[in-house]
Amino acid sequence: MLRTPVKMVAAALAAGAVLTACGGQVKMGAATLMTNDRITASTLSAEVANLNANYQKYKGQIQLQYEVSQMPQQVLSWLIRFQVGDEMAARNGITVTPGQQQAELQAINKNAQSSTTTGAPVPLPALAVENGLPPDLLGELARYQFIQTTLVNRLDGGKDPGTTSGRQAITNEFNGYQCRAAKALNIRVSPQYGQLDYAQISVIALPSTLSADAGPSPSPSPSSSVQLTPHC
Repeated sequence: MLRTPVKMVAAALAAGAVLTACGGQVKMGAATLMTNDRITASTLSAEVANLNANYQKYKGQIQLQYEVSQMPQQVLSWLIRFQVGDEMAARNGITVTPGQQQAELQAINKNAQSSTTTGAPVPLPALAVENGLPPDLLGELARYQFIQTTLVNRLDGGKDPGTTSGRQAITNEFNGYQCRAAKALNIRVSPQYGQLDYAQISVIALPSTLSADAGPSPSPSPSSSVQLTPHC
């Protein structure tokens, strides 16, 4: 999510959201298959090109939160999140008008500029690049934000619960909605790009299949937040 503390419910809640990747072959030319749609390799390639072009433009102003080589995984993660957001909206009767989407984008931009720690405004497209989002998808980010905010407002009545336990309860309830929406999409990611980390709705590299040197296998880090199996 955007590193600058922009008004984004996604930043606070996405950690518990999950996707279900079902078995089966992913067709040639598809980066990801879903129940009623797919993210094509050509779409992904075009968006990665957009991200990289803007990285070249803004790289003197930003610090990437990922490696340049990870651009395809970063972009694919955002494309999947947006699909999940749309499914969640459809399942919960949430509509987004062009005016609402534009207003949300303006709010994101305003908050981003007022939240910079250096005192110098950083263009929103540059912040998007910093976090792996092609700037031409900022409108989709605004739509995604509006959907999540609308659902959370339904759950908490538009008011902060005021306690840690209350916020966690809202988070858990929201994650259930998002999990069920994600499962309905029947998502399958091409191994060419990696696998889903269900905890962050992120595409991560597949584990190496090369034999390790002789010696005991390292134990998984207990602090790891990677979740390779769904919990809903």
